Amino acid sequence: MKKLLLPVTLCATIFLSSCDTLKKIASALAPSEFEMATGLKDALSQGLFRSFDAYADPNGNPFVRFVFPGDAAKIEKTLRDIGMDKLVDQVTGKFTKATVSAVSAAKPIFLNSLKQMSIRDAVGLLITDNTHAATEYFKTTMTPELMTAFRPVVDSTIKTEGANKDWSNIVTVYNKIPFINKPLENSLTDFIAARAVDGMFSIVANEEEQIRSKYEFRKTDMMKKVFGYAEQELARRKQQQQPAQ
Repeated sequence: MKKLLLPVTLCATIFLSSCDTLKKIASALAPSEFEMATGLKDALSQGLFRSFDAYADPNGNPFVRFVFPGDAAKIEKTLRDIGMDKLVDQVTGKFTKATVSAVSAAKPIFLNSLKQMSIRDAVGLLITDNTHAATEYFKTTMTPELMTAFRPVVDSTIKTEGANKDWSNIVTVYNKIPFINKPLENSLTDFIAARAVDGMFSIVANEEEQIRSKYEFRKTDMMKKVFGYAEQELARRKQQQQPAQ
């Protein structure tokens, strides 16, 4: 009996030792919280530069092209129906150009905000089914600061392009149209700033989703490490949640 117990005990010891070794290896391979935060910031930075490129070439990009506040399509159609096509096109072009100029001038603001961002919940943001988790965190925590810094840049570029004068002409005409329920506002600085910030983050969110789902979008070694780990960890958790057969 003692002879039988010895091999069993030895096997159990080896098995448990192997489990501990595997756990240590897995722990060593897992990125630290600092690495997770760095990988997430790399992804957000990549998304920001993607959005900078989009704003640098606004043709055909719905996130970049100026639209009227409120019911944009209806307002634009109403103005065109009363023969203001030329002024509408002029305003749309100028505000689009002003937004592009503002984003270009505000690059350091966005990048500095990302640099200063502290990701305390790096693990929760990395290992999640939410493919926009890091972008949403960045947007939620940084938008008030970004808007404060971005607003004067927008206001300056709008005036430089002369878009404010053209907009004033449109507002005057549109607000005199009978049965208009909601008149157009005179100042568009906040609207343009908010739309630009939203457009930027929409592009960043799309880039984050691509990085999370496709290896070829991970342009840095840190992104490859942390998002590869996240994929494996999510797969492991899903497997654990499956009912035993």
